[in-house]
Amino acid sequence: MNILLIEDNPGDVRLAQEAFKAGNIAVQLDVVMDGLEAIHFLHKRVPYQDSNRPDLILLDLNLPKKDGREVLFEIKEDPSLRCIPVVVLSTSNAEQDVLHSYNLHVNCYINKPVDFDRFFDIIKKIEDFWLNTAILPTMMH
Repeated sequence: MNILLIEDNPGDVRLAQEAFKAGNIAVQLDVVMDGLEAIHFLHKRVPYQDSNRPDLILLDLNLPKKDGREVLFEIKEDPSLRCIPVVVLSTSNAEQDVLHSYNLHVNCYINKPVDFDRFFDIIKKIEDFWLNTAILPTMMH
């Protein structure tokens, strides 16, 4: 399974890496730190021309260079990307962020906990549902 984590907080990146390492499924976790880099990765632009197409995207909303909302909009507007499930993982639980994300066709919105153990648990639940339970589309990579 290829997962793209779009997250600018190095601590959250490390926690996600550790949580997926401890999981039952072999996961290739690619990480980009801003929204512009995410778009380059998804469109296989330099330096990501050899990147794997993600089976799942974990997206923070508050990102430098290009906001997560803009990234979500671009993913869901692109016919070649829109079937990739996107899970927003954000510290914002503001109703307008939740509603706006679902209006942009996010697949799931999760409030990112600040507590280490809860964050680890959330990543495990994402892995269990999206990688063990849900049926994801198989696409030409």
